[in-house]
Amino acid sequence: MTESKEELNQKIENVLEQVRPYLQADGGDINFVNVTDDYTVNVELTGACGTCAFSTMTLKNGVEATLKKVLPQVKEVVAINL
Repeated sequence: MTESKEELNQKIENVLEQVRPYLQADGGDINFVNVTDDYTVNVELTGACGTCAFSTMTLKNGVEATLKKVLPQVKEVVAINL
C-alpha cells in the first residue's frame, strides 16, 4: 500500500476530526503537526488537554489507538507540547 504524504496527512486529519469532539467536550483540542518518515504522528494538545494530568492516557489509549486501528502503519502518536 503506497500512498502519498498528502493522502496520509488527510487520513490522519480525518481520524483526528472523529476524536476531536470528545476532547472538546472536556475543554481541550488536538492539532495535527506532522508525520515523520517512520510513521510517528506529532500532535499538539491544546486547551484543557495541554494541562490535564490524564492527557498522556488520552493520547495513547484514545487518539493513538484510534489512529492505529484506521492506519496500521502509524507507529505512535506523540504530543510535542507535553
